[in-house]
Amino acid sequence: MTTSTAPPAYPVHVDADLDPGLSRGLWLVKWLLAIPHYVVLAFLWLAFAVLSVVAFFAILFTGRYPHAIFDFNVGVMRWSWRVAYYAYAALGTDRYPPFTLAEVPDYPAHLSVDYPERLSRGLVLVKWWLLAIPHYLILALFAGGVAYGVQGADDDTWISISLIGVLVLVAGVVLLFTGRYPQQVFDLVLGLNRWVLRVAGYVSLMTDQYPPFRLDMGGHDTPGAVLPAPTAPPIAPPTAPPAAHLTAQPIAPPTSQPTDQQAPLPPSPYAPPPPGPGGRTGWTAGRIVSVTVGSLLVLMGLAFAGAGGTLALADATERDDGFLMTPSTSLVSGTHAIVSEDADVDTEGTPSWVPSVWLGDVRIHARADTSTPLFVGVAATSDVDGYLGDVSRDTLRDFRVGRAVLRTTDGGAPATPPTDQTFWVAQATGTDATLTWDLEDGDWTIVLMRADGTTGVSADVSTGAELPILDAVVAVLFVLAGLFLLAGALLIAIPVRSATRRQQ
Repeated sequence: MTTSTAPPAYPVHVDADLDPGLSRGLWLVKWLLAIPHYVVLAFLWLAFAVLSVVAFFAILFTGRYPHAIFDFNVGVMRWSWRVAYYAYAALGTDRYPPFTLAEVPDYPAHLSVDYPERLSRGLVLVKWWLLAIPHYLILALFAGGVAYGVQGADDDTWISISLIGVLVLVAGVVLLFTGRYPQQVFDLVLGLNRWVLRVAGYVSLMTDQYPPFRLDMGGHDTPGAVLPAPTAPPIAPPTAPPAAHLTAQPIAPPTSQPTDQQAPLPPSPYAPPPPGPGGRTGWTAGRIVSVTVGSLLVLMGLAFAGAGGTLALADATERDDGFLMTPSTSLVSGTHAIVSEDADVDTEGTPSWVPSVWLGDVRIHARADTSTPLFVGVAATSDVDGYLGDVSRDTLRDFRVGRAVLRTTDGGAPATPPTDQTFWVAQATGTDATLTWDLEDGDWTIVLMRADGTTGVSADVSTGAELPILDAVVAVLFVLAGLFLLAGALLIAIPVRSATRRQQ
């Protein structure tokens, strides 16, 4: 007796059937038709990420993946696989994907994951990043693609080409001109997608079984070991009994067994699993929406908390003599002055003390690159225009990657040095000049020159403000973070608990 074995089945099962009679040209617009799914899946994957973090801590402390969360996350992967199979990960069907997390037996694409009763508490710390690195490198070629740099008119343009994308494009072109999907291409595309989804299930903490480095091609997943065909014993030729022993036996009429007592047929290796331990799914549309909205609120709460924490840290560690300063930027000009664009400060009828409460004093620090003293001044724009109207100068327009963008205006030299003018509302001179200004309503311009008014301005400049309102902003951000996190946690916990009860 000989036995033949197949590779053991992996807990993540991916199956699909190629639809006959695919449309030649529908695949050209499937990107448009699938947009509603892409929008919904974007929110569902946010919920997937948040619930995966919850599952991470549940596994870490209990060794179990909460069943309701497991079903939700598998449902998101299943939904995504159906859309990908319909669209540009396979183009294997023209049947529009259903909007559901549940298994749809008559849809041509299926995904299921065997629920693990126990998971390793230690592996959960490393399998989703460290242990999966070899697979990440391979999947970068399968799905992420290889990037090529193309020199454009302004900047380099990067084009990413993935192996799955190339194969599906080939299949689409062949389908367009021949009306047939090449079977060999289909088998390879399914094998590549199966590898991707197995790794996705592993890094999503759904199994401890390491994904095989194996390309199982074809539409149907490996069902497991192939049992040997039973060998029947040799059958002796029948012999007639002696006539003396022949007796007539009454033939009993056939009896019918009740259906529920008949031996059940063995399940198909590709049949979808029941939705839960009780055969029922607890994920109704309302609970899915609640978890999705709750996940979004949790992420927003974390964003508020991160912003508040960053501002609080900067307020505690980055102040210079009470001012929060920007990094220094080098300003170099061969003209007589560098000026800012018109800064319009308008509090729109609010009390005059509002700028002081919000920003406090403003500080400008300029350190000369030479031994020649600098002049930094703030004045009304009209006064600066009158003084520098015919003077060569550079206007600071923008900052790009730490580089100042200047616009040059031609002209001559100023009639008098800037230190001789009396219209400045705040000024400072020296090789290390620091100007402090109490912000007021009006149109203002900042001027940087040499103190003697000669050409060649070169300095490292930084600006900042006291920002007394920062403490209040940090407090508001933390309060918002707490409210969003609390609301999000409730919107997640209630439907997860309800779904768990429904399954029991």
